[in-house]
Amino acid sequence: MDFTPEIKDKLTQLQNKYEAMGQDMASYLDGLLYADFLTYWDYIHLDTLLSLQSPKTPFPDEEIFIMYHQITELYFKLSLHECNQISNHENLTAEFFTARVKRINAYFNALTTSFEVMVNGMEKEQFLKFRMSLLPASGFQSGQYRMIEICATDLTQLVDKSQRESLQNASIEEKFEHIYWKFGATELATGKQTLTLKQFIKKYASQFLALAKERSTNNFSALYQQLKTKGEDVNVLAEELRKLDLFVNVEWPLSHYKSAVRYLEKDPVDVAATGGTNWQKYLPPRFQKRIFYPFLWTQEQLEEWGKTWVLSVLKTLKSEK
Repeated sequence: MDFTPEIKDKLTQLQNKYEAMGQDMASYLDGLLYADFLTYWDYIHLDTLLSLQSPKTPFPDEEIFIMYHQITELYFKLSLHECNQISNHENLTAEFFTARVKRINAYFNALTTSFEVMVNGMEKEQFLKFRMSLLPASGFQSGQYRMIEICATDLTQLVDKSQRESLQNASIEEKFEHIYWKFGATELATGKQTLTLKQFIKKYASQFLALAKERSTNNFSALYQQLKTKGEDVNVLAEELRKLDLFVNVEWPLSHYKSAVRYLEKDPVDVAATGGTNWQKYLPPRFQKRIFYPFLWTQEQLEEWGKTWVLSVLKTLKSEK
């Protein structure tokens, strides 16, 4: 059998590649000859993936709860993958930046639109029973979500709103001490840190601080300003960043708010299923006023942040009762 010019060219390229590494191409061809063909299930480790659901109770809907949170974390990992591409790019352009932020927005769009699985996809009676067996674990403890926030904006914007202005020029360590989510996991009765929060800080604090320092000059907010200063057209990028701001700081928290209202609002005892966190004040965007890119919004939009969305959700929930 005669080799085509294309095959000969590829063999020559392979020969040059392995010679440059001091390797014998024939040995690698032997490996290719004996290797099995790749299958879909082996490539994505399907059997392992499907074995990662381990309910703690006999209630069927607990598996839904586990799988949805696992799906969520995979979307967060996809988002962080894009965050790292943006921040670590050696010659970042507005075009590349915009394309990657669009990907992140697509991931969060999938997350927010699929959250009905959590809002209406489980029986309330089952949820309130199996959820109590999971204490003090909480979705609040998603480290990847906090990492996305750190990549997306200056750490000052993640400081609790009551301290944001006074700590604008503070150190990263001091800002982290007053980061907003620490005030969303306090005991309802005493105001002390919950075990949920203590566990979370113990596991992730050093990672968060290291990332905050690493992203101090190449978070999305800083990179946007750098490109704008260089004279690049950032209009489309600005629009995508506004979408990201809404997805992460309004739509996603409100998705959780709808779920919390659905399952936890009526009975004070049931509130413990969140690990004792003060979700009524922690989740609504208009209370937190957490905004990644305040320079991209009008003063009126900043003042009314999240209000329209919250009112629409409450109206929807009221009509469903």
